[in-house]
This record gives sequence, C-alpha cells and structure tokens, in this order.
Amino acid sequence: FSVSVILIIGSIAVFHQIQYVKDRPVGYDRNSLVMVPMQNGNTRQHYDALRTRLLQTGLIEDVAASQNSVIDTYTTNMGYSWRGKDPSLQEEFTVNTVTPEFGRTTRWKIVEGRDFSSDLATDSNAFIINETAVRYMGFKHPIGEIVDWGANGRYTVIGVVRDMISQNPFESARQMIFNLSRKTDGNNRANLVTIRVKPQVGIHRALAAIGSIFKSYDTDDPFTSSFADQEYAKKFADEERVGQLAGFFTILAILISCLGLLGLSAFVAEQRTREIGIRKVLGASVPHLWSLLSREFLLLVSLSLLIGSPVAYWIMHGWLNSYSYHTGVSWWIFAACALGAIALTLFTVSFQAVRAAIANPVDSLRSE
Repeated sequence: FSVSVILIIGSIAVFHQIQYVKDRPVGYDRNSLVMVPMQNGNTRQHYDALRTRLLQTGLIEDVAASQNSVIDTYTTNMGYSWRGKDPSLQEEFTVNTVTPEFGRTTRWKIVEGRDFSSDLATDSNAFIINETAVRYMGFKHPIGEIVDWGANGRYTVIGVVRDMISQNPFESARQMIFNLSRKTDGNNRANLVTIRVKPQVGIHRALAAIGSIFKSYDTDDPFTSSFADQEYAKKFADEERVGQLAGFFTILAILISCLGLLGLSAFVAEQRTREIGIRKVLGASVPHLWSLLSREFLLLVSLSLLIGSPVAYWIMHGWLNSYSYHTGVSWWIFAACALGAIALTLFTVSFQAVRAAIANPVDSLRSE
C-alpha cells in the first residue's frame, strides 16, 4: 500500500503539472491558425500577391509571413548592444523576422508602445521585444531605446509584447526580438506563412482554397500545412506518456493491494469466527462488528500513508524542479490520496467484514 500511495500521488502530480502548463497563457491566439511553409523562391518572391489572393477568398481573416513559426522560434542571434548593457554579458536573443501583419494575425498582446506598421518606412529599423527581454536588458522605459545590431544597424524599440510561448512550454520564456522582413523578393528571410481562418468558415473548405493558391506558385512541392493548436499540443507528448505509464502502474499496484487486502481480511475474519459469534450473541450490532474488523486495516493503511507520502513528495518535488515552469506538490494531492486509499480499503474489507458480521452465530459457534 505504501507503493500504491507513492504511485497515486505521483500520477496526480504528473497530470496536475501537465494541466497547469496547458493552462499557461501563451501570449497569442492559436485557434484557427494555419501554418504553411514557403518551399521555394517563387512563393517568397510573390508573397504579396499570394497574400492578396488569400484575403480575396473571403475565408481568411489575415495573413503574415515570418522566419519562424509562432510555436517554434529557435533562431538565436548575438552581437547586440544597448545603453546600460553589462560589458560582461554574453547576450543571446531568440529572433523572429516577420511581416507587419504578424501581430494582427497571431493576435499577440501589445503591453506597451505600438505594433509594426507597413505605412512607416522607419519600422524597417524597429524592434518589438517581449516582456522577458525588457527585464533581461534592464529597461525601465523600453519605448524609444536604441539597440545596436552590429553591421545590421541601429534599431529603435517601438513596442513590447507579452511573452509568447514559442519553445518548450515547461520552460521559462526566453528574451525575444521581432524585426521586420526588409525584402519582399526571393531573398527575404520569411520561410513560413501564418494564416488566420475566419472562425465561421469550415476548415476543410479553407484548406482547399489555401492549397489551390499555394500550388499555383509552387507546382513541384506537395502542399503541406499544420495547425498551431495541434502542433502546440504535441509539445506535451513526453509528459503525457509519463502520466499514462504512471497511471497504468498505479492501477496495477492498487489492484495487487486490493487483492492482498481481500485475502488478508478473509483470513482475519476466519480466525475471529468464534469471537464474532460470541460478540453477536452478547448483542453486538453489525455496524459495530464491521468497525471492529475494519479498524486494524485502517491503521495499516494510515501507516502506509505516513511511509509513502514523504517518499512521494521527495520524488515529485525533484521531478517538478526539473522544469523551469512548474506547479508545486499541493496539499490537496495528499488529502485526495488519503481519502482514496481509506475509501478503497473500506470498500475492499467491508465485503468480508459484513459477511462475517451477518453470519448466524449459532453456526459459527457450532463449527468452533
């Protein structure tokens, strides 16, 4: 039962951690967001025309291009300097080069300043940074700050967005910089088109229209697409697999424990047949006899809780601390485990206890 207690607490903690991270704000709206890679130079060169045709279908809310996906931004850059930077800091930023419509399409959250604008030529030398980057760079008032990017020139911070979870959702958000794609020809740095489908439009109908337009610019490569919400869900595959395995072994351990309890309770009831018969002749009620037989097992289960709970806490505390973004091992997990273990014990033991308590005492005493 101590092993069962450890597994029960572990399983609940794993599923609680997964749900905790799934409920984490991601900084954008991933629903109805379709991502299509630009697989050749012709598509990149005609991106503006492609975007116009997509919007003309009436099925699309907005379209943007970017160097990286909104859920997988791994491009990193160094060589930045800014006012007040620690000379010993080996800076590293996650960078995404985007078109001006990226913010509207992903519905990121501007918390300070403004979004990119295609009407302002100066935005080609502008940065939008996330909240983590503001803290990382030590800016108190980031809007208007100048960031020197080596040979790429000097950039002005025009906006701050909420942290977007674009890498491992179990880790802390990284410092991110967004800059505009300077070119709209085949040499631009955009690799992916992000499309927001109108919510009232059927997704299959929208995909058919999107695929047809993309194929007109790229006849050699097969049309491929992915959904932001589905790709984000895949990030939990390993942890969910751990949870499923823990759940399987928990059920197995509980089954073995209950079989042991059932056999032990039958053995104890058999040993105390004469005692039960005498107590019943002397006026003991069925509830009293049931509590008498169940008490010892409750004490054993309570002892297993005292043994298993600290071990489970130590194991799960260490496992949770392996993630930067994690919940704690809450007290209610132990309370739920205790109540579950006690209820399970009473349910298992009660069958034999009630059976012994309602037996005819005359038969019991005669057999003795």
